[in-house]
Amino acid sequence: MPEGDTVYRLARSLDAALAGRLVTRTDFRVPAIATVDLAGDPFHSVASRGKHLLMRIGEWVVHSHLKMEGEWRLFTAGERWRRPEWQARAIIEVPGITAVGFDLGTLEVFAADEEQPRLAHLGPDLLGSDWNADEAIRRIAAAPDVAIAVALGEQRNLAGLGNVYVNELCFLRGILPTRSVVEVDLEPLVRLAARVIRANRDRAVRTTTGDTHRGRQLWVYGRGGEPCRRCGTRIAHGSLGRNAVEQRESWWCPNCQA
Repeated sequence: MPEGDTVYRLARSLDAALAGRLVTRTDFRVPAIATVDLAGDPFHSVASRGKHLLMRIGEWVVHSHLKMEGEWRLFTAGERWRRPEWQARAIIEVPGITAVGFDLGTLEVFAADEEQPRLAHLGPDLLGSDWNADEAIRRIAAAPDVAIAVALGEQRNLAGLGNVYVNELCFLRGILPTRSVVEVDLEPLVRLAARVIRANRDRAVRTTTGDTHRGRQLWVYGRGGEPCRRCGTRIAHGSLGRNAVEQRESWWCPNCQA
């Protein structure tokens, strides 16, 4: 699932291509909004909020979430799509450019004045201009018995972190992902989260090690059984969470994290 920095870069790319133009055609291939037609409306902007993408068109917002398989792609007039048409869930055209949303996990259209209340459940956005570390810490601390890896990935606590960042942050702070919130010094962890994701928001290749070469970008995520880059201990891999909803895949160094 894309993390907040990926959606942030996607929003900037779509905004640069589409904002300031008139929409010439829309085609939403989801039953609930199949009759919505935004042709003739001005395309105001594209923004991200955590992992959510918001296209502001006329008096409406096209809200999408990529989940696991979704993506938005831009095509010039007459350009062949590089994914099958049956996977398209949304088509938005402006003069000379077509934006296509494929396999979107969430797709809805609602009135612009509903944007705030509909996303009010989200915690502070790590990449937003209104990022509030203190509020994120307060929300995480409100559930002291939850595993820290689960708490960091909960979008109601802070918006934008996915499993890659969660695992990497636990390693960087020397924390086992299974440790409960009450056992963790939250302030340096949350402030590190903001620094790390902001350092990556303009990069084509995400890294937490500082090395962008292939295979060297991450400390533990996806590296089960491989040697720790710090101490050589084999990286452990497992899942945690009290139920199916909270279940998270985790990677950690048994020596560096306690």
